[in-house]
Amino acid sequence: MAFFYILSVILLVIFIASFITAIRTTIQSDYPNASIPPGVNHPGKLRIVLAFMISTSAVGLILEKLGVCTKIAFTRYMRSGRKLGPDPQLSLVDARFGRVPVRLYRPRAPSAGLRPGAIFFHGGGWLYCSIDSHENICRYIAKESESVVVSVGYRLAPEHKYPAAYEDCLNATIHFMRNIEHYGVDPARISVCGDSAGGNLAAAVSQTLAGRSDLPKLRAQILIYPGLQALDFNLPSYQQNRGVPLLFRERAAFFALQYLNGDASHMEELLEGSHIPPDIRLKYRKWVSADNIPEKFKARGYKPHKPREFKAEIFEEFKRKFEPSLCPLLAEDAVIQQLPESFILTCEYDVLRDDGLLYKKRLEDNGVRVTWCHLEDGFHGIMSLYGYQVLKFPSAKRGLDSVVKFIKGL
Repeated sequence: MAFFYILSVILLVIFIASFITAIRTTIQSDYPNASIPPGVNHPGKLRIVLAFMISTSAVGLILEKLGVCTKIAFTRYMRSGRKLGPDPQLSLVDARFGRVPVRLYRPRAPSAGLRPGAIFFHGGGWLYCSIDSHENICRYIAKESESVVVSVGYRLAPEHKYPAAYEDCLNATIHFMRNIEHYGVDPARISVCGDSAGGNLAAAVSQTLAGRSDLPKLRAQILIYPGLQALDFNLPSYQQNRGVPLLFRERAAFFALQYLNGDASHMEELLEGSHIPPDIRLKYRKWVSADNIPEKFKARGYKPHKPREFKAEIFEEFKRKFEPSLCPLLAEDAVIQQLPESFILTCEYDVLRDDGLLYKKRLEDNGVRVTWCHLEDGFHGIMSLYGYQVLKFPSAKRGLDSVVKFIKGL
């Protein structure tokens, strides 16, 4: 008996030591520049979220070394969320649009006419999250805007690389549009919506459908802190917010590479711009440049970056990065001009802030009406914390209320 007790103590000590080592390794490799900006409300809450992220990564690292599962698989499990219970105000139906799983949120209250429809694509860097993880957001939008919301469970990377997620979102949207009469939705008030990677997918789907005459025309696109380009990871927001949770500069590049080809071994080249030929850099400079960012957004610091020497072999591996269905900011003006009315939400403490600002400028320059919501105290992923009572932030509700107001005004 004593032997097993001693063995248990030894194993416990080994596990604790391994966990501490994993935390130290995680902080040094994944979170070396982590910081909580002073402008964030409730910084203590964000520190708790950061601690959770570090702990999750550490446990994932241990499980990967033990051969139990990959770090990505464990993190995905921790961020997948759970389906909530019934809601007396909503009818909830899980279904499939073709092979794509979806969840429909339909208000139970009687409606005087057809309702608006919103097709929602969740964020998570194309690797994480799910329909369940964004339940609170979709329920809130459906109830408060009295809309039918369709949440799309697209395939995740790295198992399913680009363009799998984009194709799932596009196919689900087309299916919904072709069967609109079954859902009590006004075909003249259909929007695509998404946060983070979901915002990227919403923008890509909106561009693809812009020229279609065989489907109802999208009424709007709603982009919540979207990632829209992989050309320049040294814009002001990437420099200023490189270590701010929930998305770090290095992780933004990591996610993009995992989505593209499931391999992040050339992340440093992507961050430094070695993947961009001089002619392509020159071509897209008119759209992706710190020169197009208002000066007030450079006040917290910005140092112009000189890209490293171009590497042709890296370009060959990354050249699909310049496809608009992956980087919507790079679409031609002829496509941008056809886009529907747009809502863009940005957060001050977000590496992707400038992606949103640059797209806002492109849309406005091409005559597209834009409603812009900027959360001065917001950070990337803040909306996904809505509904977590202890960890929710006031800015999240302000952002959601802005989305609801936009939809109700369509």
